[in-house]
Amino acid sequence: MLAVLSVLCLCSPVRGVFQKLYCSISDSCDCDFKPNIRDLEWDLYKNVYGQHLAQDIVSEEVARFLQNKSPERPLVLSFHGSSGTGKTLVGSMLGNHLYGSAMSSPYVHTFVPALHFPSPDRVKQYREELKRWVLGNLTACARSVFLFEEMEKMPPGVIDILEPFLGPSHVVFRTNYRKAIYVFIGTTGEEVINRKVLESRLAGRDREEIRSDDFQDAIARAAYNSSASGFFRSAVIRQKLVARFVPFLPLNRRHVERCARSQLCQRGCCGRGDVVEAVGGDMTYAPVPGHYFSTTGCKAVPAKINLFL
Repeated sequence: MLAVLSVLCLCSPVRGVFQKLYCSISDSCDCDFKPNIRDLEWDLYKNVYGQHLAQDIVSEEVARFLQNKSPERPLVLSFHGSSGTGKTLVGSMLGNHLYGSAMSSPYVHTFVPALHFPSPDRVKQYREELKRWVLGNLTACARSVFLFEEMEKMPPGVIDILEPFLGPSHVVFRTNYRKAIYVFIGTTGEEVINRKVLESRLAGRDREEIRSDDFQDAIARAAYNSSASGFFRSAVIRQKLVARFVPFLPLNRRHVERCARSQLCQRGCCGRGDVVEAVGGDMTYAPVPGHYFSTTGCKAVPAKINLFL
């Protein structure tokens, strides 16, 4: 019955009716897959502060990938930057705007090293478990989204088990694995990113003049050569399987205050400019105290708001 309905859904005159009927009795991920690129772009530009590169790269790469009905390979993005700059937030935005059930979708999978891969001496076991997990979920849903948090804590060698799934040649039975999306998130490379942003500022250039091409090779080298990285000497990088390395720039006081204002509005306190200013002034900034970049980005903002409200 499901097979018949799935075929009928392909006929445009009756597609809408049969799609609803099919999805009412099926748990196919195609029924929950409801990408909204316009809302994703709006969310990125409205709620991610100081990250023009991440906003542009993510919206462009995701839009291009989804427009291709038969992609040659999965979309693989790697987010890099200091803590509190919005990496995890952007990762969750992908899930929120790709699936109707958002991040609670059974087709959006998040891995955290401290929880899923805690012991460096169990790499072989983790590789086999990860392979089975990814293979099983790709078989269930070709549009699966895989988010890997805290890559700086990932035991080196685990991620390389994914190499066959990230390139153009592997075949996964009964599914098009090339429709999946992988996002790696970590702080590795933050020194490279922060140094380039500081150099640009000291040279008197606008932040928005910084281009993503300034970072691609430098971040790839940093991730590949750092022993404190899940990508340490990884074939994933060596085989150039990451489509784009996405730099998240360090945040200045203006960005931190925007975070504070946004969170205050969520609490119904939009008019508390005194709290916004107090939060911005109470942050720690480097390399010059009181100036340049917040050492914790926006991560400490909720606690600071509680302190000053």
